[in-house]
Amino acid sequence: MTRYLPAFRAITTREALRFLHQRERFLAALVRPLVWLLVFAAGFRAALGLSITPPYQTYITYETYIVPGLCGMILLFNGMQSSLSLVYDREMGSMRLLLTAPLPRWFLLFSKLCAATFIGVLQCYTFLAVAWAFDITLPPLGYLTALPALILAGLMLGALGLALSSFIKQLENFAGVMNFVIFPMFFLSSALYPLWKMAESSELLHDICAANPFTHAVELIRFALYVDIAPWPLLWTVLATLVFMALAIWGYDPARGLVRRKG
Repeated sequence: MTRYLPAFRAITTREALRFLHQRERFLAALVRPLVWLLVFAAGFRAALGLSITPPYQTYITYETYIVPGLCGMILLFNGMQSSLSLVYDREMGSMRLLLTAPLPRWFLLFSKLCAATFIGVLQCYTFLAVAWAFDITLPPLGYLTALPALILAGLMLGALGLALSSFIKQLENFAGVMNFVIFPMFFLSSALYPLWKMAESSELLHDICAANPFTHAVELIRFALYVDIAPWPLLWTVLATLVFMALAIWGYDPARGLVRRKG
């Protein structure tokens, strides 16, 4: 533990300082969901009807419905942004120094993941505070019970970003891959519309949305904000986190790169 704790503290502190020095990143993380909340929601409100479905006990406004999905959006973009920094660090050489530290590879990656998740959760609570200022209120206890769900969702999406960054070797290629991952995951989910609404138009799209890990992360956050537990989203989010983290550890395995060079 005398080796692990200082390393964990150093990695998380470095990520926090990097985030503090990138004020534009913080503003961008808030602008994206606020545009959806204040602009797009006004148009979608009339087009999309909502029924009383769990965890809601009554009819709600469309703005209230999309708040959990926009929290998921923040975590998704933050996870990908943190992974982009990994690709940059690898090109600059600092990633190589980190991974050559006399510590398990999984611990180093997990430390990066925890730091990114902390930043993402902080952004989510800032967004929830802004939403509250615009009279979008949630159960008071929900702000507390949502914390474990936000952390788990952040870990899952951050692990996905880690896995992607392990297979992308050039910074220029990462932006394209992000677009092929972020937008399909976000739009093919329950972030902006309930799954039953998607089933009305296409059963195939409904099944794709139901299989999307991001959907389960959003539903986990949604239920937690209303002081409830969604067992299946919880289970699938945990499983997806383990799978993505295993892929990231395998992708950053130096032995795999050695075998590939020999081949």
